[in-house]
Amino acid sequence: MPSRKPTSATDKEPPRLKILVSSAVHGYVDLLESIYALLETFGYEVMMSHKGTLPVDPTVSAMSSCIEAVEECDLFLGLILPRYGSGKEGPEELSITHREALKAIELNKPRWFLVHEHVDIARQLLAPWRDETQKPLFRLKSGIPFAATPILSDLRVLELYEAAMRHDITDVKDRTGNWVQPYGPEDDARLFATAQFRRHRELADKYLPKLKDTAAIRSRVKKGGKA
Repeated sequence: MPSRKPTSATDKEPPRLKILVSSAVHGYVDLLESIYALLETFGYEVMMSHKGTLPVDPTVSAMSSCIEAVEECDLFLGLILPRYGSGKEGPEELSITHREALKAIELNKPRWFLVHEHVDIARQLLAPWRDETQKPLFRLKSGIPFAATPILSDLRVLELYEAAMRHDITDVKDRTGNWVQPYGPEDDARLFATAQFRRHRELADKYLPKLKDTAAIRSRVKKGGKA
């Protein structure tokens, strides 16, 4: 007769970590599908709007639902892509993915970022024509127009990139959570996701003790403090 599996509380599997994947979607569906499959296989509860697994409150806006998801997630994976993304209400408004990333930084969520190599290259190429007086905004000098291309749809992508790298902190040694991994072929992005997130048990042991007191965390979030 096969032995029965232990059923004591101490033998239970730890709760699954919730990971929010934040990204523009159009043009990157295959990459998102594969990252979702990888993370789910590794044992995470994956929150991704593209897959319909992001909790939606029908009484609030899509933007509010996405920000609430950032507050609720345990881990945050942001993809910074040449396409800026949706949700902006005007030429100066931020996209949903941009706001999600800023909220994750504000709350000091354990976070990882991937950046498409086109974004990194565009930032370097445009640097000589940047209006330094408008930092942290990324604006070009007077008389130099910007036109959207498949390489870069919006200069705010570069602002998001620099926010992820914590360029708001002047002293480099004081920057934390600022690793942004460039990738070219999509297989490189999948490799990064595999290397970072296959350690589900290790990450759970590291972060879950900090996330047990959910009531206290929600209270700090509502008061504008860091979790």
